Amino acid sequence: MVKKWFESGSPWVWLNAGAVSTSIILVFGLLLLIALRGLGHFWPSPVYEFDVVDKKGEKTTLIGEIADTEEVTAKRLREAGIQLEGEQDIYIRYLIKTGNRDVTGLDFTRLLAPSIVERKTPLQVIVIERREWGNFYGYATAIMENGEVVVTGDTVKQELADRLSRALNIFDEIRYIEQSQIGAINYSMERLRLNQRQLELDDNLTEQALDKLEAEKAQLQTQYNSYQQRLKELYNDINRDSLSAQVASGKSIDIPLAKIVRVYEPNTMSLLDKIGFYVAKFWEFLSDDPREANTEGGIFPAIFGTVLMVIIMAIIVTPFGVVAAVYLREYAKQGVVTRIIRIAVNNLAGVPSIVYGVFGLGFFVYFLGGNIDQLFFPEALPAPTFGSPGILWASLTLALLTLPVVIVATEEGLSRIPKSIREGSLALGATKAETLWRTVLPMASPAMMTGLILAVARAAGEVAPLMLVGVVKLAPSLPLDSNAPFLHLDRKFMHLGFHIYDVGFQSPNVEAARPLVYATALLLVAVIVVLNLAAVAVRNHLREKYRALEN
Repeated sequence: MVKKWFESGSPWVWLNAGAVSTSIILVFGLLLLIALRGLGHFWPSPVYEFDVVDKKGEKTTLIGEIADTEEVTAKRLREAGIQLEGEQDIYIRYLIKTGNRDVTGLDFTRLLAPSIVERKTPLQVIVIERREWGNFYGYATAIMENGEVVVTGDTVKQELADRLSRALNIFDEIRYIEQSQIGAINYSMERLRLNQRQLELDDNLTEQALDKLEAEKAQLQTQYNSYQQRLKELYNDINRDSLSAQVASGKSIDIPLAKIVRVYEPNTMSLLDKIGFYVAKFWEFLSDDPREANTEGGIFPAIFGTVLMVIIMAIIVTPFGVVAAVYLREYAKQGVVTRIIRIAVNNLAGVPSIVYGVFGLGFFVYFLGGNIDQLFFPEALPAPTFGSPGILWASLTLALLTLPVVIVATEEGLSRIPKSIREGSLALGATKAETLWRTVLPMASPAMMTGLILAVARAAGEVAPLMLVGVVKLAPSLPLDSNAPFLHLDRKFMHLGFHIYDVGFQSPNVEAARPLVYATALLLVAVIVVLNLAAVAVRNHLREKYRALEN
C-alpha cells in the first residue's frame, strides 16, 4: 500500500506543496517582523518619569520612553559585573531612550525593574525633535527672545507652537535659498570657470571673450550678494527665539527654535492626534533628507538614487541583452563555439557581485572615465569628472552583472516561438530582418520583460559593487536637478541597500538607528515590488496581445 502510494507520486506532490508553503510563510513572517519593527518606530510612545534607586540607596529621576524590554537571567547579569539583591532567577530589563545627549552624553540607558521605585506619566512632559543632539525630554519653562524671558507659565506651550511655526517657515526659506538659488549660482560660476579654462587650453581666450565671462560672473556675484543679504536677515530672524527647558535632574538648558523640528506632548495625545503624528512622521521619512548621521530625518535621496539607478540600468541592459540573445539564437551557427558562449554566459550569473564592482572600478571608472576626462573634460583636470565613481558607472556595472539574466530569459522566449511563424513570414515575402523585427521580437517581448524583472530584482538589492563605483553615505545633491544638463551622470548618489548597511553597522548610535534599519529594509522591498509590478503589468499586457499569434 505504501509502495503504491510512493509510486503514484503523491508524496512528492505533498512534499513540494509543503516546501512552497513553508517558504511563503517564512517570507511573509520576515516581512511582518520588518514591518512591525520598522513602522512601529513612527508611533508616538508614552514618556515616563522613573524614580530609580541605585546600589547606594541614592534616588535619581529619569525621563524617557521605553524602547525595548527583555528578560535576562541573574547569572548573565552577575557575569556582567552587576550586583543583585534577592534570589530571582529572571529579571526584567528596560532599554530607556532618555535623549538629552548634549546633557548626559548618551541617548539610551538600561534599567532593571527592581531598581525602579515609581513610574509616572506626567502630562506636562514634552518631547522635542532637534536637528542636532537627538531628542530632548523634559519640561518647557520659558520662551526667550534675544536672550530675555518673554513668556512663562501656562501660556508657554501655545506661544511655543506659534513661534516654532514661524521658525520652521523661515528654515524652509533658508534651505530653499541655499540649496536651490545659491546652489544654481555656484553651479553656474563653476561652469564659467571651466569655460575660461577651456578657452585658455585652446588658446582662444581673447579680451572680448574674457570681458563676456567677467560680465556674466559679475551678474552672478550680484545675485549671490543679494541672496547672502537675505540669508543674513533670515538667520537673524530664526535665531531670535529660544526655549528654556528643564531636564529630569532639574538643570535648565536653552534650545534655539532654529534647531527644533517638532515639539509634542505624547502623554496628552488622543488616538486621532497620534494617527496624525504617525502620518506626518512617516511622510517625513519618505520625503526629507537624513540628519544626525542618518539616524534621524528621511531617506528621500536614497529612494531617488535607487530608483534612478535601476531605471538607467534597465535602459542599458535591455538592448544589449536582447541583441546578444537574438544573435545567439537567430544568427550564430549552432556549434561548439556557441555552446561555449552559452556556458560562459550562464557562469557569469554566478560570479560574486564584488568582482563586478572591482571590474567596474578598474575599467569603467579609472580606464574609461579617465580617458573621457582627458578627451572631453581637460579643463576640469586634475579634478575628475567621469574618472570618479558616479551613477553612470554604477548603472553600467549592474547592467553587466544582470546581463546574463536578460540574455538567458530572452533566448528562452525566442526558442518557444514556433518555427512555422518564421517560415510563414518568409513565405509571404518578408526578409529575415523584417520577420525578426515585426514578428519574432514582439512575440518574445514577454520573455524579455521576465528577464528585465529578474534583473531589476537583483540590481535593486545589490550593495557590494556599488560601494566601489558610486554610492556614498550622504550625497550633497541629487543626480537629477534643475541645472543643465539636468541629469548629471557623473555625480555620486545614495542607495537604500547601502543606507541599511551604513545605518545598521557604521552608525555611532546603534540603538537609535536600529528601527530605521527595519523601516529602510521594508521600504527597499516595497520599491523592488513596485518596480517589478510595473514590469509584470507590461509583460502581461504583451502576453495577452500576442497570445493569438502563439496559438
